[in-house]
Amino acid sequence: MFYDKKDLEKILKKVKAIAASEKDRNGKLQDMCQLLTDSISYYDWVGFYIADEEKQELNLGPFVGDPTEHNRIAYGQGICGQAAVTKKPFVVQDVRKETNYLSCSVKVMSEIVVPILKGKTFLGELDIDSHTVSPFTDRDILLLEDTCAIVAKLF
Repeated sequence: MFYDKKDLEKILKKVKAIAASEKDRNGKLQDMCQLLTDSISYYDWVGFYIADEEKQELNLGPFVGDPTEHNRIAYGQGICGQAAVTKKPFVVQDVRKETNYLSCSVKVMSEIVVPILKGKTFLGELDIDSHTVSPFTDRDILLLEDTCAIVAKLF
């Protein structure tokens, strides 16, 4: 399904409302995962990984979707680990073509990872898996970067 600018603005408005809610940070992140999963049909797994700079690893935070064995990911390992090192979004439209991909499920066909930054400090990332090949567009990147900017203020 194609999402226009107004659809994405509505989602972002809801993300801001969640961020302003009375819940603790994990509750807010969980609600954001649910919102994104419910709002975008091809977002099949949505989760946050939180940075542990000392150990140079990502720790799984709140998520919505099938359970994953990837509770900790070393910086540099997989798409999430690459995003941690580069501090840039990664979009993989077909994970079967990636050599440094950590498979969570045979159903996953594509992935997008967007870092959460406060200034230049890496705090974590938002990871989304899709069961569809090549679903992600520039609109997804903009929505998720705006979402991560809001999330950064929760740290």
